[in-house]
Amino acid sequence: MSKSRNFLLTSVATALLASPVMAEKLGLGRAALPEEVAAWNIDVSPNGDGLPVGSGSVEVGEQVFSENCAICHGEFAEGVDNWPKLAGGMDTLDRDDPLKTVGSYWPHLSTAWDYVHRSMPFGDAQTMSVDDTYAIVAYILYSNDLVEDDFVLSNENFLEVEMPNKDGFIIDDRETSEKHFWNAEPCMTNCKDTVEITMRATVLDVTPNDTTDDGPVAEPAAAEPEQKAEEAAPAAAEAVVAAVAAVDPALVEAGETAFKKCKACHQVGEGAANKVGPQLNALFGRTLGSLDGFKYSKTIVAMGEEGIVWDDATLAEFLRKPKDYIKGTKMSFAGFKKDEDIAAVTAYLKTFAN
Repeated sequence: MSKSRNFLLTSVATALLASPVMAEKLGLGRAALPEEVAAWNIDVSPNGDGLPVGSGSVEVGEQVFSENCAICHGEFAEGVDNWPKLAGGMDTLDRDDPLKTVGSYWPHLSTAWDYVHRSMPFGDAQTMSVDDTYAIVAYILYSNDLVEDDFVLSNENFLEVEMPNKDGFIIDDRETSEKHFWNAEPCMTNCKDTVEITMRATVLDVTPNDTTDDGPVAEPAAAEPEQKAEEAAPAAAEAVVAAVAAVDPALVEAGETAFKKCKACHQVGEGAANKVGPQLNALFGRTLGSLDGFKYSKTIVAMGEEGIVWDDATLAEFLRKPKDYIKGTKMSFAGFKKDEDIAAVTAYLKTFAN
């Protein structure tokens, strides 16, 4: 008997012996105590059954998410490498390559709560408290633009949160609707006269491309670059360069620490490149939405066309509440709560004037 089968039978036997009837009948073991059953009975249903009492805010969730989840899912739930994205993808489900996230695809919020509480963080499952789980889920909702930054999720308002794709699923009726396919005798040999490649997995590069196929893979067309705004005002840029020498080193050091919240999307320094967000070298004096090679939202491009330039005031307003300053911004970062953090990040970015 294989080890896996033996383990399965042992587990089933143990469960049976722990039941009140079997324990009493066979005189082996004892019935599981109510608290022992409760420890395993942690699933949460879409109607809220099983949801424990507790609450958590977006603000707390941002910190807890950063400490426990961001290493795989990114600081803003944007995903890291092959780890899944948890935010974004709205209005993509009707496309050939939809982005399925908690916000765009999942029909029930209970699925997110249940999964986080029972299985996360990876490698350290079931270590999150009830309140921290509420906070993480609240932050995921915020990252999907489904709640405001002052939102507090609790067992009391849990069912009031309406997921965008709640009506996007149907009852699986294949057992009856496709019964005629299953009852038919399957074809096992010579089922088609010819076999030919009709589509290619160009993204994954897995479609065979030899002398027997229908030609080379066509390279995907390059995306048209978004129209850029005019270059930053030279006078403003020169003023920033002159001011760098007067920056307080202690403030810069504090800014480097605070900037860790930004590093998931933005790079600075030698070799900085555009990632999820644009690189931030020579930011001050730059017209909004004008950096070559990065596709900005329409709002920020329009602001740049109006002549708005990044300086201390505009950056401070943006960092305080990004979504209020630039409507429709891709950034899911809630913003810095403390003025000293904004001042520190500003000082830090000024050291990258070139």
